[in-house]
Amino acid sequence: MLQPTSGHSFIIRKFGKTAFDAPYHFHEEYELTYILHGSGKRYVGSHMEDFASGDLVLLGANLPHCWKLETDEPGHEEASAIVIQFNANFLGDEFFNKAELQVVKKLLQKSGSGISFHSGTRNSVNRSMKHLSEEKGNFKMLIGLLEILQRLAISTEYTLLDQQRSVAEQSKAEQERINPVFAYLVENFRGQVSLDEASSIAHMTPNAFCKYFKKITRKTFMETVIEYRLNYATQQLVQTDKPISEISFDSGFGDVSHFYKMFKHKMLQSPLNYRKNFMREFESEDKKNVA
Repeated sequence: MLQPTSGHSFIIRKFGKTAFDAPYHFHEEYELTYILHGSGKRYVGSHMEDFASGDLVLLGANLPHCWKLETDEPGHEEASAIVIQFNANFLGDEFFNKAELQVVKKLLQKSGSGISFHSGTRNSVNRSMKHLSEEKGNFKMLIGLLEILQRLAISTEYTLLDQQRSVAEQSKAEQERINPVFAYLVENFRGQVSLDEASSIAHMTPNAFCKYFKKITRKTFMETVIEYRLNYATQQLVQTDKPISEISFDSGFGDVSHFYKMFKHKMLQSPLNYRKNFMREFESEDKKNVA
């Protein structure tokens, strides 16, 4: 959680590379994040996805999240982001209940799933956030934030991230129980993941934990672990030229044949064919753009 400076009801700050070192965490503030530079994996609730420069995401209160930087290559600008945080009542308890602000109120309700914006909405709001981060006048900063929220609220250019709302719909007590488990997964899925450790974090027996986890996420614990590993492997297949066996181990699969089996089950093709098909499509699109 970031503390507003004296006299401000919300915060807007530009962060460097250290912002991406933050662990999977949650806080009561709403958060709007614009990635200026950098790429990697974004984790929101039980959702995992690639992110790149320009990424714009609105997160609801107590929705766990983190951005894990994967590439920060020499010659590229150092990873950075602009972040706005505000409380639900930062302008008073009833402010967002006003008739004129009903679309913004609905936006904040939807943000419990995490919202990724794209196309023209993302471009215009990113420009506004950059301008707002340089603004010195308190009144103009406040009006600027409200204009950004209104622009997001009327947009149809968005994707809900954790669509099952597996975290957002839980009580605060349940969130405090399950969020540390997701934090454990995010930090460890590429290595050894233990059901005993996860159930211990939730203060439950392994058997009770398995039922509890599936009730909340609609997936088994191991299905979730494998999903995280396959998602990471898919990124490595298309963004690197590493051998398949190396990607398998880097993604947390101890056995290459098991990796092949799991990958083919989900993607309906082998890892090698997936890479070849992706490169073929990429080259085809590249030729179209040149033409």
